[in-house]
Amino acid sequence: MSNIIKLLPDSVANQIAAGEVIQRPASAIKELLENAVDAGATEINLTIKDAGKTLIQVTDNGCGMSAVDMRMCFERHATSKIQKAEDLFAIHTLGFRGEAMASIAAIAHVEAKSRPHEEELGTCLRIEGSKVISQEPCPCKPGTTITVKNLFFNVPARRNFLKSDTAETRHIFEEFNRVAIIQPGIAFSLTHNNKLIYKLPIATEKSRIVGIFGKVYDQRLLPVEQKTDVLTIKGFIVKPQYAKKTRGEQYFFVNHRFIKHSYLNHAVTNAFSELLPADAFPSYFINIEIGPSDIDVNIHPTKTEINFQDSRYVYAVLYSAVKKSIGMHNLTPTLDFSVDPQLNTTLGMPPEGEIKQPGIHYDPGYNPFRPGKSKTETQPPASFGRQPQHNWEQVFRQETAQPSTETGGQTEFSGMQEEQSGSFFQIHGRYIVCNVRSGLMIIDQHRAHQRILYEFFLEQLSGRQQASQQQLFPQDFHFSAGDISILKELEGLLRQLGFVLEDFGANRIVVKGVPENFDSNNIRETLERIVEDFKTQHSQPGMDNSIRLARAMATQLAIKQGTLLNSEQMADLFNKLFTCKLPQQAPDGSLTLSIIPMEKLEQFLSR
Repeated sequence: MSNIIKLLPDSVANQIAAGEVIQRPASAIKELLENAVDAGATEINLTIKDAGKTLIQVTDNGCGMSAVDMRMCFERHATSKIQKAEDLFAIHTLGFRGEAMASIAAIAHVEAKSRPHEEELGTCLRIEGSKVISQEPCPCKPGTTITVKNLFFNVPARRNFLKSDTAETRHIFEEFNRVAIIQPGIAFSLTHNNKLIYKLPIATEKSRIVGIFGKVYDQRLLPVEQKTDVLTIKGFIVKPQYAKKTRGEQYFFVNHRFIKHSYLNHAVTNAFSELLPADAFPSYFINIEIGPSDIDVNIHPTKTEINFQDSRYVYAVLYSAVKKSIGMHNLTPTLDFSVDPQLNTTLGMPPEGEIKQPGIHYDPGYNPFRPGKSKTETQPPASFGRQPQHNWEQVFRQETAQPSTETGGQTEFSGMQEEQSGSFFQIHGRYIVCNVRSGLMIIDQHRAHQRILYEFFLEQLSGRQQASQQQLFPQDFHFSAGDISILKELEGLLRQLGFVLEDFGANRIVVKGVPENFDSNNIRETLERIVEDFKTQHSQPGMDNSIRLARAMATQLAIKQGTLLNSEQMADLFNKLFTCKLPQQAPDGSLTLSIIPMEKLEQFLSR
């Protein structure tokens, strides 16, 4: 029998290893940035073109490398960080596995220039697909410059699986943020397609977060700090009222290395349990300093997953630290029976001895039987997509005669022709109730309005441009680079809805126009919701940007639970709902209405 097991050629083995470490341009950038940090750099500049597919260049002013070290750093499992197995449990650096540079060189055209500070000349090394093309002395600044061109040039299958430039750019921004946030003592810059995206000077921890995510975070951050004999926790949490619908700004670092750890995330979420709605997630930037012997970082090629020797202890300390920060800043309701009465004046309460008896005010001309609207009835927010009023019976019969194609004709209302008395009433500011022939119809006002707005926005995005209301005083907003890229990707669709956005530079946009009847005070909140929904739904296949945008707009602008409606407004919402193609479902698939049959009502009363 002939032997069938053979050693793989080095070129094939290198490409397999590269597939584990370098999955996309952002993976190469992560490794290069971490190497620059380990080199002791105080300034790191990142330049990319075409989302890193054409060019990635990282320049630092670190210690530099000799000619021999330059050649050795591109060999597999060659590293200066560890010498023996015991060193794996005493790692203080970001990179140590000795795979990154070899993996990058196996699938790209690489040019490396490096010069130690004490040397007069540096070394220039060129490698293409693991093959050394040249190595020669060259003049260069102290430090190291790594230039990566044509990533995946010899692995076309991997290149074909890359996402759009916008998506890959967002991954690059995220990897850049993960390194820059936790290294405030290093100045960073990021340039994409010859445009400066970030220019981050040396700063404090809080200033670095504000520099990346915008000035609005200056008022949103709360410090977290806890020190024990085993570990030290330090960082920031974001106030609960600014929680997002996606796991956006959630950054854990262990010894200044970004990690993902669902168990620790549960500790933070649990500390926020009484302050956040069920569909919201806390934001945080937390670093844990712990002895290297108490963790194992050598369990994943990208080093983003680690094991703690005592995870329960870390969980308890982290939970306590976050809970302490929340309590210190009075974010939880408390009852304090030891308050000094003299402090009441600072709370807007008169001190003892000056309490006045409240007066009685009444309207002597008030007539409860006088016809007309109640003054206490509040108006709901102005809604988009006002459709002409229809008689609900005609609309209802039209719906039942033409079943919706979205559900294959299987609707809850097929063959039904209900009659309604014309009276509506509201329950707890959430539900609209009216009687129909078969029983009692209950409508969720928030979901119903979502369906109305969703179909209206889809119509606008299908080709007919919405009129724009120009802003007398244009507003500018700061977003992170990743969020800006999403808004730019959606700019054409946003313009169809009536938004007029202009790039102001330095991750700022100017809003010069909004849709008609749009509340200008909700611009930032609406744009943030659009971005967050895009992140949440981006991974869902078969959903285009128009549907994502229509959903986000409908969710943000629909009347909220607790909004009081008068009879005319309830009837208007009812009529508009039954002009929709699919009135019984909200955009997320949940039911907008339900009918309680007479039989059920009789059963309730007969118990």
